[in-house]
Amino acid sequence: MSYHIFEVYGIELEYMLVNKDLQVNPVTDKLFIEKTGKITSDVENGKIEWSNELVGHVVELKTACPTSEIEHLDELFAENITEINSLLKPLESQLLPTAAHPLMDPLKETKLWEHDYNEIYELYNQIFDCNGHGWSNVQSMHINLPFANDNEFEKLHAAIRILLPIIPGLSASSPIFEGQLTGFMDSRMEMYKTNQKEVPQIAGKVIPECLYTKEEYHRGIFAPIKEAIKPYDKKGILEHHFLNSRGAIARFDRGAIEIRVIDLQECPKADMAIAILVIETLKSIVNEEFIPLEEQKPWKED
Repeated sequence: MSYHIFEVYGIELEYMLVNKDLQVNPVTDKLFIEKTGKITSDVENGKIEWSNELVGHVVELKTACPTSEIEHLDELFAENITEINSLLKPLESQLLPTAAHPLMDPLKETKLWEHDYNEIYELYNQIFDCNGHGWSNVQSMHINLPFANDNEFEKLHAAIRILLPIIPGLSASSPIFEGQLTGFMDSRMEMYKTNQKEVPQIAGKVIPECLYTKEEYHRGIFAPIKEAIKPYDKKGILEHHFLNSRGAIARFDRGAIEIRVIDLQECPKADMAIAILVIETLKSIVNEEFIPLEEQKPWKED
């Protein structure tokens, strides 16, 4: 089913699992066993789903279906966090908010997810060496915004491209890595720029290119990604929607653009405040309250 622009939303929040001493603890699989009685990669929990990520110490909470009721999502996420922390208590563990663990040593503490889709994660590790902050210590919020056709995609993509460089300045929560100030309030995004440097076509310049139709996007982004990954992915395991790592990615398979440049905050209420600010600002840009669409479209990613 397709939705029109700003008709519904999808939100994803990533959390790290730590033990009672706040040390990284890769027990997401055990958390899922506590909840479902079996190892799984996805847990259905009403309006919120839980899923694994590339590493074993991160869990993602996300809206199970597109929703128009964004104002109350903070309460739903908070309820799920409370439940997860209760399930983690026998494992002497808990969730850790914000975008980066300030003391984690990723070279020593990274452990990939070992179950479903492990083949994909292992291939990523072979190509990019995922034992670094850019892969294992970068928790974020993703906002998914729908479009129903090329006309809506054009408006939404143009607006997102303009707002994208500003968002990290509003949401930065990762100034410390390994006990040291990095010089960046948003160290997660600094890692994001270079963690796939072996295949630079995947992330591009983080801000996506000036492309405003499905055909242009496939030709300008997906086709170069597919070609660049071929020497590394002999079996064709990696899918282009999954590979594209720009700060906002077009998901034509589900009719949405996913914004990925937002650091996770200390609580869902703060996350949702940022999400609503981003969405309402995008509405103003799409409605051409500042400049017309034809002036938005040429803005370069440089």
